[in-house]
Amino acid sequence: MVEIQRTQSESSGSLSPSAEEESKYRLLYSKSKVYVNPTAYARDNIPGFVALVKREAINPIYLLAWIPETLLCEKGTDEWDKFVKIEEKATLDEEDEDAVLIDLPTQRPESYAFSVPLTSIYSLLVHPPTLSSWYGTIGINLINSSTLPTLHFHDDESLSMTLPSRHTRRNSTSAFPPSTSSPSSSRPPSSWGGEDLLSRLRSYAHLLRSTLQPSLFIVDPSKADIDAHTTQIFDDDAVDDILAQSSYASSHSPVPAHRRPRPLSDVPANAPPNSYVPRSSVLHRSLYPPSISTTQSTSQARMALLQSFSNITRATRHAAQNILSHPLAKPIVPHLPDPVKSLVNANGDLEWGSWVEKGGVGEFESARVYLARWARIVAEEGDRARKREAQALPSSSNVVEEISPLGVFELLHSTVNLPSPKTSRDPAHPIDEAFWAKWFDKDGRPKVRLEEMRRQVFRRGITPYGNLRKKMWPFILGVHEWDITGSEREAKWEEKRRRYREIKDEWCGVPEVFDRPDVLEERHRIDVDCRRTDRTQPLFSTSYEDAAVNGPNGNRRYTTISPQMSDIGAQSPSNEHIDRLAGILLTYNFYNKELGYVQGMSDLCAPLYVVMGSDEELTFWCFVEVMNRMIQNFLRDQSGMKKQLSTLQELISVMDPDLYRHLEKTDGLNLFFCFRWVLIAFKREFPFDDVLRLWEVLWTDYYSNEFVLFVALAILESHRDMILRYLVEFDEILKYCNELSMTIELNSTLAQAEVLFLSFAQLVADIDRRRAEEATSSTSSVLRRRGTSASESEGKASLSKIAMPTLSDNLRDLLKTGR
Repeated sequence: MVEIQRTQSESSGSLSPSAEEESKYRLLYSKSKVYVNPTAYARDNIPGFVALVKREAINPIYLLAWIPETLLCEKGTDEWDKFVKIEEKATLDEEDEDAVLIDLPTQRPESYAFSVPLTSIYSLLVHPPTLSSWYGTIGINLINSSTLPTLHFHDDESLSMTLPSRHTRRNSTSAFPPSTSSPSSSRPPSSWGGEDLLSRLRSYAHLLRSTLQPSLFIVDPSKADIDAHTTQIFDDDAVDDILAQSSYASSHSPVPAHRRPRPLSDVPANAPPNSYVPRSSVLHRSLYPPSISTTQSTSQARMALLQSFSNITRATRHAAQNILSHPLAKPIVPHLPDPVKSLVNANGDLEWGSWVEKGGVGEFESARVYLARWARIVAEEGDRARKREAQALPSSSNVVEEISPLGVFELLHSTVNLPSPKTSRDPAHPIDEAFWAKWFDKDGRPKVRLEEMRRQVFRRGITPYGNLRKKMWPFILGVHEWDITGSEREAKWEEKRRRYREIKDEWCGVPEVFDRPDVLEERHRIDVDCRRTDRTQPLFSTSYEDAAVNGPNGNRRYTTISPQMSDIGAQSPSNEHIDRLAGILLTYNFYNKELGYVQGMSDLCAPLYVVMGSDEELTFWCFVEVMNRMIQNFLRDQSGMKKQLSTLQELISVMDPDLYRHLEKTDGLNLFFCFRWVLIAFKREFPFDDVLRLWEVLWTDYYSNEFVLFVALAILESHRDMILRYLVEFDEILKYCNELSMTIELNSTLAQAEVLFLSFAQLVADIDRRRAEEATSSTSSVLRRRGTSASESEGKASLSKIAMPTLSDNLRDLLKTGR
């Protein structure tokens, strides 16, 4: 038994036992790594245990408590072990003889500890993990109108949530952050720690979920609470959904089909169970997070305020048009600032609409995001004007001007006396067919080393004309070996082609495999994704003219991936190339059975299929090599994505401390606004042609195997001034970064990413050199024997005062290249 003596002076929310036997508290439930955040800074977060406690008495009372780890540590390891023991316990048995009896520790104001009876709790505010908040939270409101500290559930650290079985990991619902279950299979699986706590609370109290606010749970509600919080609320299209499910929808109604009510979810009656829908992927959670769901009600006051902003903007726009388009205004237009002149063209027509449309500014965005984007457009216009002016001025022979895209790092380099790096990229002269042919002898053996080929691709890129990418990408990705003859290369390729057919034959034309339940699920997921991937590309934009054209062909059953022929009409139309793309992904599902297919893979495979000219074998093996590089992005536990975002966070802290501190203040260090960038290598951020140019640069691994992180850093640095000046909330940064899609200029971004890497490499080398000098430096007498002057000593002393950042292994791994 464990007995912790407790003082009699406690808050009103705690009980003071009057007898020794009533001072016994039985620990029923505990969960570790539940944090209280006193401030907005992560360093101030306090870890602890949330616990359910039963006071052993004639009339037992159940309490909810939160105990910081520091208070448990004061009592020794025995107390800690008791809480861990209860947390690891799979089942709840109140008759267990091996009970853990405790006295709740003394409450201290500075520790934020609390223990309150369940009868004194009025409601709980429950917020599961979302894209904008990695950890779920529970807020506790008491009957006396006071509020307890909000509990933050760090499931990735909690013992009961981080040790799921392998079988559970393969079959559990994919969620982000990853949902885990208890180590014991007898405990019901929970998607996050707060849900586990709620399930235990339901054993001791009645929890009523409010229909007015789904995140609100009333504890032991009164009749008035039940009446107020159980009012049924229907969606606007609920009537259509009900009618569509009735016989009316299938009756022979004279109402045209497009006028009949449509169901919200049209699932055929004979359709197999589909676990795909509730198992949304990491990619779709990043694109459509629950925190910004369109079904959430919007505050009328906020809409009124934003509509006022919209009216002001529209009135200002019209006023500018009327003034600047007047003939009397033409003489003064040339003397106006460039951003103002951009509102009109030579004919006096307003260009504001196209200018705003280019930036993607909407009329109902938040005011600060609107202002930040407007400032960015003005800044970009000003930069273009300065460049035009600089090109127009004659160059002076006695003035040496150094133009560096380093930007914010000039101060850093001047402080540590490092030269400013320059970009080596020359995208204006890409590699063409003639240049490529010069690299090979008559027998197909290359004349240049593989590193030189990668360097040229990084610097210049590959011409988009012709089929040169189809020839070069297999070499860049490693599908074809480099330093062998053409005949040897062809023999190895024939072996790969044979291997692809063997893998495909495992499912193609084999009904017992093709119609297996697990394969049906994968086919459905692949088919749905492929039907909506890159449909603007000519190969995927057309559809089968008529399904009857193919006739009752037995092979058609196996070339169509859709689980049911009826699904074809219920989704986006398919065609031969979409079926082939789906077949490649299904074959990869059999090739990598441990990982299988994960949403987002179709985004990576579709460009390969287009570039390879619908060659299945070549597309498949190129996709295999791409997945070998990016497989960490698609792990079920999200450990790969967490590591990359953590490394990017450390990189920002070293390269731009001001931006790091701002993200820390705005609770944006989780870098969720970079999640989609890294997950699918900026596939949704650039136009299709730019994505091809970007990917071939990333695949070279010329500077770093993780050069994608420097591209992400370059984008953030391009917009750092707007973020620091205008965006003070995480949601604003998230919205701003998401809306950068299709507005980022690729060449300048890659040039800045190269400069950032070179700057980082110089910084690492300088830090290592200085620390080596400090380690090998001797006493002052040795320095005097070297004859160091006083001024030199003062200069070295001043440099030694510069705080050198600490570099983790993850940061040093950014300097690694080659696979």
